[in-house]
Amino acid sequence: MNFDLTPFVKTYDVRGLVGSQLTPEIVSSLAAGFVDEIDAAGKEVVVGHDMRDSSPEFAKAFAEGARARGANVVSIGLCSTDETYFASGDLNAPAVMFTASHNPAIYNGMKFSRAGAQGISLNTGLAAIRDRATDYLNSGGVVAVETPGSFREVDVLPNYAAKLRSLVDLSGIRPIRIVVDAGNGMGGMTVPAVLGTAAGLPQLPIEIIPMYFELDGTFPNHEANPLEPANLVDLQKAVVEHEADLGLAFDGDADRCFVVDEKGDAVNPSAVAAIVALREIKRVREYQPTGDIVVLHNLITSRIVQETIEGAGAIAVRTNVGHSLIKDKMAETGAIFGGEHSAHYYFRDFWGADNGMLAAMHLLAEFGAQDEPLSAISHRYTPYSLSGEINSTVTDIPAAYARIVDAYSSIGEFDELDGLTVSSTQGDGDSFWWFNVRPSNTEPLLRLNVEASTPDEMVKIRDAVLALIRA
Repeated sequence: MNFDLTPFVKTYDVRGLVGSQLTPEIVSSLAAGFVDEIDAAGKEVVVGHDMRDSSPEFAKAFAEGARARGANVVSIGLCSTDETYFASGDLNAPAVMFTASHNPAIYNGMKFSRAGAQGISLNTGLAAIRDRATDYLNSGGVVAVETPGSFREVDVLPNYAAKLRSLVDLSGIRPIRIVVDAGNGMGGMTVPAVLGTAAGLPQLPIEIIPMYFELDGTFPNHEANPLEPANLVDLQKAVVEHEADLGLAFDGDADRCFVVDEKGDAVNPSAVAAIVALREIKRVREYQPTGDIVVLHNLITSRIVQETIEGAGAIAVRTNVGHSLIKDKMAETGAIFGGEHSAHYYFRDFWGADNGMLAAMHLLAEFGAQDEPLSAISHRYTPYSLSGEINSTVTDIPAAYARIVDAYSSIGEFDELDGLTVSSTQGDGDSFWWFNVRPSNTEPLLRLNVEASTPDEMVKIRDAVLALIRA
């Protein structure tokens, strides 16, 4: 049999169908390739997994392949993705997390990190890991070294929770009531530890109303993908029903967090990014009164994010979309924080890795320090109109690009940082618009995001560009 791993070794991680694409044999070979590529023989490698039915078996297979090539496996068992980043940073060890994030139960995957929670993408090692694994598979299997690695188990949840509590102090906020939808994912384990007392930490002035905290990789209530509006409906209803101050929704591996205000309205992740950016800038300025402070935002976050960063005297750096790329940029620029439209939030104090729980804690701290409802705070950070991401199936992407360039060449400014971004060259007073079109890494899709100073202008640009894309 000739193995080909390219269909499911993606740009930033491994993501495939259980059984047909991901098997214990393939996972073991990827483990061996990982250990070889990062020269981890004789060193520790962290292995964690989510609550999917296939995850424990895959974590075991990975440990076998890694140990065969001489790595000393540190198993942290059932965990969220950001717990593996914590373990990778705290132990200064490379790590792998078994999860397919928000994908349905028939999928699983692997997120790799170098020591210190540094990301690995196709261009920074994942392609080489894939090729090494393929060689093992096509030549009869993993070749064991003379002295295999060791194995030990560690519970990192208490230290993880304590770390987050040390970064954001919630002990002095006013009493608040929140509904949390864990979507049967790992938030059902991490939320009680971080925001509650399950990890032995002191009680916070937070009443938590739990939804779907039972860990269940079949996702019996709804997909653990809060980016889809349909998956927020239960939370929105519960917030209003319980007269809660706000709601939080986590994805399957609990590294992304979405927010709902007291009216049941979704808070745009760009507003969350702006709020957290401002808090982090203020905090750093307290001990660093002079010198540059850098904050990242990807190119399809709202304009308010850049305005907030620059208004606070920091440097806003615009980046590509994608967590491994942003982690690299965090390290390169020394940025204190980074925000994405998809509710990934990155923190220098968390080894530059993303952590949705930490972003939620910043929001709770901001909200709990004053008397306004969240809707009022959110409104201040949502002054413009955004389309959200709209996908179109396109077979000839260059032709679609050509139509857009032809239509907007006389009225827009172009850049190609990530896909094609077109911005208004001049506006009437404060009027502006921009849109970004970028291809999917894995499907024949073009993704469109539009923002404008008014809803009418946004709809006008959105519909015009969609007509060009789908012509």
